[in-house]
Amino acid sequence: MSQSTAATPPPGSNPPGSTGGHDPRDDSRSAWAAGGAVFAGLMLMINGVLAILEGIVGIAKDSVYVRTRGDYVYKFDVTAWGWIHLVLGVIALLVGYFLLRGLVWARFIGIFIAGLNLIANFMFLPYQPIWAIIMIAIDTFVIWALATYHPRKLPYGSAL
Repeated sequence: MSQSTAATPPPGSNPPGSTGGHDPRDDSRSAWAAGGAVFAGLMLMINGVLAILEGIVGIAKDSVYVRTRGDYVYKFDVTAWGWIHLVLGVIALLVGYFLLRGLVWARFIGIFIAGLNLIANFMFLPYQPIWAIIMIAIDTFVIWALATYHPRKLPYGSAL
């Protein structure tokens, strides 16, 4: 009886140079999405702080935001816009914090809040057009980053 002197890899390991069915591109996509989720959490927090400041200004001074020329369907009092931004800002700040803490539910609430903020900024276009467009772009990225980030791959049909 002869025994092989060649070293055999332990069961469950892969030979050198083999990916063992694992696609390394998944790791880079996952890292990109994870980085995007952290960035989305930070952006939600920054967006929240800026919206809070924007809301305080709208509540305190009615004359700060002046509607641009033309007639616009979505007419609100500037004080109302101040309250809308203040409430959305506080919620976005809290959700961003919980997102950075890694809570799963914060992803879904973050997508919802970013969507509401996107809609609010669309309606705020006549008051601050450039700022509103920048915030719409940031909210779009936040929604994308949170929707594509999956902290762990779950089998089909598994619950979180």
